[in-house]
Amino acid sequence: MAAGLPPDALGRRVACGTDYGTVRYVGSVSPTAGIWLGVEWDDPQRGKHDGGYEGTQYFKCRHPKGGSFIRPNKANFGVDFLTAVKDRYGLNDKQDVQCGTGNTVVIGTKTVEFVGMDSVAEQQRQVQLNKLVDISVRECAVSHAGQEDEISRTCANMRHINLSKNLISSWETVVAIASQVQNLETLNVSENKMRFPSTSTFTSSAFSNLKILALNQTEITWTEVLLCAQGWPVLEELYLSSNNITVLERPDNVLQTLKLLDFSNNQLLDGNQLHLIAQLPRLEQLILRNTGISSIHFPDAGFGCKTKMFPSLKRLAINDNKISQWSSINELDKLPSLRALQCNNNPFMDTEKNPETLKQLIIAKISQLEVLNNCEILPAERRGAELDYRKIFGKDWLEAGGHWNPEKNKPSEEFLAAHPRYPALCLKYGAPEEGELKRQQPLTLKNQLLTLTIKCPEKPEQKPVEKKLPESMTIQKVKGLLYRLFKIPGSDLKLSYESSKLEGKEVELDNDLKPLQFYSIESGDCVLVRW
Repeated sequence: MAAGLPPDALGRRVACGTDYGTVRYVGSVSPTAGIWLGVEWDDPQRGKHDGGYEGTQYFKCRHPKGGSFIRPNKANFGVDFLTAVKDRYGLNDKQDVQCGTGNTVVIGTKTVEFVGMDSVAEQQRQVQLNKLVDISVRECAVSHAGQEDEISRTCANMRHINLSKNLISSWETVVAIASQVQNLETLNVSENKMRFPSTSTFTSSAFSNLKILALNQTEITWTEVLLCAQGWPVLEELYLSSNNITVLERPDNVLQTLKLLDFSNNQLLDGNQLHLIAQLPRLEQLILRNTGISSIHFPDAGFGCKTKMFPSLKRLAINDNKISQWSSINELDKLPSLRALQCNNNPFMDTEKNPETLKQLIIAKISQLEVLNNCEILPAERRGAELDYRKIFGKDWLEAGGHWNPEKNKPSEEFLAAHPRYPALCLKYGAPEEGELKRQQPLTLKNQLLTLTIKCPEKPEQKPVEKKLPESMTIQKVKGLLYRLFKIPGSDLKLSYESSKLEGKEVELDNDLKPLQFYSIESGDCVLVRW
């Protein structure tokens, strides 16, 4: 074995310059002399072949040109954790004594010797290391834990550790480091392609206080997650992005404390895989961005009912997927706790060209939604979306068997499947009136004008005024018009409106940039002006 080559070199992670790889072969390569390392590179562009040379296959690669041979002295096998910490935070032997050479310091022309200088500097290092709570050694070539108990003696107060993009080859190394950190709460070991346990093994108490764990780009499988999870008794957030996870299993007696789960950039086989994790009791946030899912379905609940799956789920991200049918959006209304949704970049969104209409359709279909694609849904926006939805699909409702008389109201199963919230909207706002359901006339300027009564409720001497205003007119421009009418600065005006459909309730017109139609104002409504 070559001098300086670790005895366990096979399977270890190495760096060569800025490139990372895994040692797949250690030995001679005929006809050359000496020891070679056969490396499978993370970036196939760095390689030259598939592990074969001159007709002999020395090792195998996933990519046909992902491997090459290098001499051992070209490979960096990494350093221990504590060495990396000292280097990163300037606390190594070379940097701690800045007052002279060795144990002496020059004062004027005299050289004064300090007895015990090394021990004093070491004590100072220990104090500084013990103060560290949040440690990042990202890209510091950490490959092993170091001497036993050295970390616990030196960095007793660490709580948050970033170990991402290092040279860690196995989960055992992570356990060896974590077991020396008594109060570890956050751990990031992403971008370390490592080996994980394949069978249920003894789990230490290394992660007994761990709440946040990031395992992005580690090549872990879901089966391996469940095996390791036996040692994560209080884990709340788990990040598993970009791991080629395709198949899920039911997590029995593990991950029961989990609040956030990130599966982004894993190509799941289908949306039904989600049913296997649907009983996690505390899961509040599920990130499924770019997971390849094309549909979502909760078969345990019928139209207008709530599913027993994902009982605590508040935030769901399904953006960048292949969801093409609105039926999957209907299904999301079955989630009892859903409050926030991200769903951009799905084919179903291409069915409606107007982004405002698209947003209104999603809001109307999911009753408890408060945030859509990171934008808060205001009460007036929800009211407008639901009233418009009720009007737009009213004719379809009538043709499908809907009726104003509750005894005759029997819409078809097909209609309810397409519009499961429609009965609830009729209960909330009343069934749509026949006049509302006339086919839309061509959008001439005349048809877009609203006839509105303008009143000043706190100024009885001011007579009501009737005005015809374009429905596209912004609240800001309405205020400008009222300024000319009442000679009151627009900034001092407070507007609201009343409608016979809202049973005497007032709706504030509180966003100057929104048009009248945003608030679902119709001809015959009354605008109230206060200052």
